[in-house]
Amino acid sequence: MNLFAKNDKRQFPRRPAFIIADYTVREGTFRDIIKNIGARGVFISTWRKIAQGQPIELRFPVFEFDDPLTIRGTVVLSNVKGFSVVFDHPIDGLICKEGEFPEIVHESER
Repeated sequence: MNLFAKNDKRQFPRRPAFIIADYTVREGTFRDIIKNIGARGVFISTWRKIAQGQPIELRFPVFEFDDPLTIRGTVVLSNVKGFSVVFDHPIDGLICKEGEFPEIVHESER
């Protein structure tokens, strides 16, 4: 599957999220909000211009606030609303089983 093609269907579904993520790209290290998440990727809302096609390292909580995950991926889409990332490896705990999306943390629950 070509991860960069806009018309490709996602391998794993995503769900809305509100999670603060730290990330490092060529432009620097920043903190912004994950707006949707799935086992294979995220969309991060930001006003920053993040170049498409570059590697990224992210750090954010998924299942527990005190246990953040560090994951690497590639920025596959960037626009005025933010950017999309496809992870190098899926997050196992986010793979939907029987149509049910697992529980994740949300900043509004702090």
